[in-house]
Amino acid sequence: MVSEWDEITALAAQLGEVLVRNGQTVTTAESCTGGGVAEAITRIAGSSAWFQAGFVTYSNAQKTTMLDVPASLIDQYGAVSEPVVEAMAAGANKAVGADWAVAVSGVAGPGGGSANKPVGTVWMAWSGPQTSKTQCCHFMGDRHAIRQQAVKCALAQLIQLAQQENSSLG
Repeated sequence: MVSEWDEITALAAQLGEVLVRNGQTVTTAESCTGGGVAEAITRIAGSSAWFQAGFVTYSNAQKTTMLDVPASLIDQYGAVSEPVVEAMAAGANKAVGADWAVAVSGVAGPGGGSANKPVGTVWMAWSGPQTSKTQCCHFMGDRHAIRQQAVKCALAQLIQLAQQENSSLG
């Protein structure tokens, strides 16, 4: 049986292969995953060739300060929302100039959920040279499981988007 650690490490390694092949780099902007995507990426030896930086902006104030997310977006939509993760990805990308950015904000639990955004609700955004995508996921399980599922999804979707974009440019 493949462990969760091995599965995430394999995804990070695959991402590295795709980005190196494309001559591209990535940055992360994370909230509920607490840097889990960046940690997975940096498990890979040589990731400094394709990983620029990771931002862990757990508080709303730091989303605004570090990533230039407008406070008005957070006030209007909440931190766990499509407009906020889009702004997080754009802010991370602007800060470091990477080709790709992935942003994650969600409710990992066990508390903090609401009727509109129950525990397990996670918004993600991916932004690349010519591609951008947002997705709302509803993960099940405890805090650890939700965070791990979010990391896997963030990496897997980034691989898919980078491969698709490269093949459409080729």
